[in-house]
Amino acid sequence: MTGYGKSVCELPAKKITVEIRSLNSKQFDLNLRIPSLYRDKESELRSEIAKLLERGKIDFSIFSEFTGEAAAVSINKTLAKSYYAELKGLAAELQANNSDLLALTMKMPEVMRAERQELDEKEWAQLKVTIDLAIKDFQRFRGDEGKSIGEDFEKRIGFIQTSLADVEKADAQRVDSVRERIRKNISEFVDKEKIDQNRFEQELVYYIEKIDITEEKVRLKTHCDYYLKTMNEDSSGRKLGFITQEIGREINTIGSKANDATIQKIVVQMKDELEKIKEQVNNVL
Repeated sequence: MTGYGKSVCELPAKKITVEIRSLNSKQFDLNLRIPSLYRDKESELRSEIAKLLERGKIDFSIFSEFTGEAAAVSINKTLAKSYYAELKGLAAELQANNSDLLALTMKMPEVMRAERQELDEKEWAQLKVTIDLAIKDFQRFRGDEGKSIGEDFEKRIGFIQTSLADVEKADAQRVDSVRERIRKNISEFVDKEKIDQNRFEQELVYYIEKIDITEEKVRLKTHCDYYLKTMNEDSSGRKLGFITQEIGREINTIGSKANDATIQKIVVQMKDELEKIKEQVNNVL
């Protein structure tokens, strides 16, 4: 599922921001971006995030911004002199302006070096609280999205259930319509007096049994009821996917056996709603 969470921690000399973003994915895929100061805690962070967030393409970021006294830095004078000499010689050779050589030298790689800081466990404890708040914010976002998806499921399953009621109404008239159509077709080629009524009824019963959709209607109703019940269970995503497949199987069978334009039109509408359900099921844990 998609999601977003954020929390900010204000420390005496720095401001730390934790952000979590996710896109839907069937697996857990974590991209962790944290300052080097916290690298020793990376394994612990990964384990905690994987346990709580379970699935998705996750981007987890920690941003650190100094607000107080800056970290101590040192100048690599030997390297700076070497850079300066080389730049000065190049400027003389090219007869270029050399007034900004010192400023340019200070921007060269490895000239300015920040002293390595050690992680303060008190700072880490405060940061952990911030991370927990960001995760809770993220899960709240996912919960709201899940609620919205659940309401969408209920609406679309409700449409299929209403459509099934329409199928039952049309099916009640279908047998008489089929009987009359077959009788009319036969009478065009065979005199009414020559028709063996007993044999006709036997063949009609056999044909009607082949196109009977009573079992499919019962199973479809059961699957829809079970779908709505399963929605409220923990870790129901994969199960909902299986039930969706069964609903689709019954709808397809009703359409192929109906031999009725009205029922087939309703089936097309049910299939359309089911496709929208399938798209959303992939977003559910």
